[in-house]
Amino acid sequence: MSTPFPFTAVVGQDDLRLALLLNAVSPAVGGVLVRGEKGTAKSTAVRALSALLPEVAVVPGCRFSCDPAAPDPSCPDGPHEAGAGVSRPARMVELPVGASEDRLVGALDIERALAEGVKAFEPGLLADAHRGILYVDEVNLLHDHLVDLLLDAAAMGASYVEREGVSVRHAARFLLVGTMNPEEGELRPQLLDRFGLTVEVAASREPDQRVEVVRRRLAHDDDPAGFAARWAEEEAAVRARIVAARELLPSVRLGDGALRQIAATCAAFEVDGMRADIVMARTATALAAWAGRTDVLAEDVRQAALLALPHRRRRNPFDAPGLDEDKLDETLEQFGDPGEDDDPDPDGPGGGGGRPPQDGPAGDGDTPAQAEPGEGGPSQTSGAGEQAPARASEPFRAKVLTVPGLGDGAAGRRSRARTPHGRTTGARRPQGALTKLHLAATVQAAAPHQRARGRSGPGLVVRRDDLRQATREGREGNLVLFVVDASGSMAARQRMSAVKGAVLSLLLDAYQRRDKVGLVTFRGSAAEVALPPTSSVDAAAARLESLPTGGRTPLAAGLLKAHDVLRVERLRDPARRALVVVVTDGRATGGPEPVALAGRAARLFAAEGIASVVVDCESGPVRLGLAGRLAGELGGTAVTLDELRADSIAGLVKDVQRRAA
Repeated sequence: MSTPFPFTAVVGQDDLRLALLLNAVSPAVGGVLVRGEKGTAKSTAVRALSALLPEVAVVPGCRFSCDPAAPDPSCPDGPHEAGAGVSRPARMVELPVGASEDRLVGALDIERALAEGVKAFEPGLLADAHRGILYVDEVNLLHDHLVDLLLDAAAMGASYVEREGVSVRHAARFLLVGTMNPEEGELRPQLLDRFGLTVEVAASREPDQRVEVVRRRLAHDDDPAGFAARWAEEEAAVRARIVAARELLPSVRLGDGALRQIAATCAAFEVDGMRADIVMARTATALAAWAGRTDVLAEDVRQAALLALPHRRRRNPFDAPGLDEDKLDETLEQFGDPGEDDDPDPDGPGGGGGRPPQDGPAGDGDTPAQAEPGEGGPSQTSGAGEQAPARASEPFRAKVLTVPGLGDGAAGRRSRARTPHGRTTGARRPQGALTKLHLAATVQAAAPHQRARGRSGPGLVVRRDDLRQATREGREGNLVLFVVDASGSMAARQRMSAVKGAVLSLLLDAYQRRDKVGLVTFRGSAAEVALPPTSSVDAAAARLESLPTGGRTPLAAGLLKAHDVLRVERLRDPARRALVVVVTDGRATGGPEPVALAGRAARLFAAEGIASVVVDCESGPVRLGLAGRLAGELGGTAVTLDELRADSIAGLVKDVQRRAA
């Protein structure tokens, strides 16, 4: 087994280390969501934490890690008699992005449940993580229904498996830690709210800190055991401090003054609901215990707000989480010091609670693996008459654009698809393990064979061949590829502002419907991929905002570039269907026969049945209808900017196959 990087050897990242330690002291805080760019050692810090957790006592042979001092009366492996147990290290269980629902919550043997009436249950990852850490790397890429199950279990402290009237319940209390790179997509706001704390991590720009990061990383890779031994004393000290803080936690007093500050802070930042107040209270209490105090101070409330509120404040979908610290300080000052009511000892043991341990050799300052500096915006093809980027107009609620037919893509909210969740539409023989039983179809298949199988009692004799899988229909997320004309014919300031506002509105719709998005632009003499297909809709919005205009209109180049992007993406994600949104006035200039070449490029999309919409940006009293002609060659539909609004006429996208017929 590999030796993990020591927690105390992680360089800097004070907020990350503090948030993890507070959850180790008080799991009731609700877990941590770590947001940051790639290569900032998010995973390294989480894996290192598991080695600091105290050992847990478990009932021998129990697959659900019951506490021998207070065994779970509903444990599927129970009942257990209270008594001595065996100790083992706290587990850190990793949930893969591609995990199934059965792998997460466990699975019932449906055949045995129907035929024999027994609860044959195979525990899932939630059972393995009980009384330990459940780590979800790239949690923003996890399917929404799995995130819902995960966070429900974390909130209730239990996991429930229900299959056709047969149910199993077991305890599932764990420290939930998720990591994500915001460039790859955001979590829904309601899911963000379910994480107790959130921290932003970034690579240090200080050369000395980066040198220390590399030095420690190389030293660990060369001799993991020796490197860990050099940090063993610091690791033991932090482990002992966690144990001491856990013992002190029940004695920490959260006075009325601190509660008023917490309530006032949550109200000032207009957070929804009461979860933020509760998380802040628990975090401030854990901070005091970590500092060795029994009273909560103003500094604890302030640090708790910085950890618990950034992802809960009201913000626009494309705004990054954050907190106005000046406003925070004004609110705390206005509502006084909690110590005025509670009379704590400001010079008590431990001092402030807002810093993680700084033990060990000098040089702490960042993480054991740093990212390279972030990539800048895309380069733009130069062209004659280039103008500075126009600001987008105010976004609006856009009409729903869908891909015709029935897909099999990732779960989302745009187009119709066969999904594991949704309304039941039929039944089929299972292919592999049975996951969703269609009871009526199973009984219908088994009924004609009961006499031949010697049925003599009231029970139904069911065999494997009788089982039927329910087929369900829901919604899928698509790849929405924007092909935006940035040429001189689009360059009028007011016009381009309206175009960017429309695209921004469609991006907002894609964000809400869990789509992947891509952005191709064309102007001058060529086209380029301004943003490869990604789940980060806010990245697409940022690239759109900085898009300059000017030059000729290489429409054919834009369409061919988009076609190439789709070809590559089909190899990576063949189940995800695409919707191409071409934003143009339909003009084609530059090069030999630009109009004919654009027509041939458009017919490639029609031949492959790729769903498309042309947003007609032509304005003025005289209209040439070029965008409508382009839509016909694409096999799609043309709409004006006004028709994109949700309060306009319905039926923007028609079935491509029906139009072709």
